[in-house]
Amino acid sequence: MLKDRDSSAIIAVSDIERARRFYSDVLGLEPVQEGMDGVIVFRTGATHLVVYRSDTAGTNRANAVVWDVEDELDAIVADLAAKGVVFEHYPEIGEFRDHIHHADGMKLVWFRDPDGNILHINQMPDAD
Repeated sequence: MLKDRDSSAIIAVSDIERARRFYSDVLGLEPVQEGMDGVIVFRTGATHLVVYRSDTAGTNRANAVVWDVEDELDAIVADLAAKGVVFEHYPEIGEFRDHIHHADGMKLVWFRDPDGNILHINQMPDAD
């Protein structure tokens, strides 16, 4: 059954070398495999992010990848901002300060890769 299987995210990009630099140098993901036509598989936690070249790159208007973090979102955002990442601001989603949306105890950030794919990081409230 699928409920017992790992899954991977897959993202279409227009320039595989530009994507390699972004996902490796900016996000710090480790490439673990390269396939035909320049497909790159990055390790991200216990899962994988597959990046491939496509003419439809950046056409998805929804989240392409979501990462869940525990208490390190502020540090991650600071690191990404220092590397030039621009964060999205969605006025309808809670208070927005220092690139981070705050809503119902959650901290949320969105940003885009060089092709405009939407990437998202969540920090859920402590379960005390």
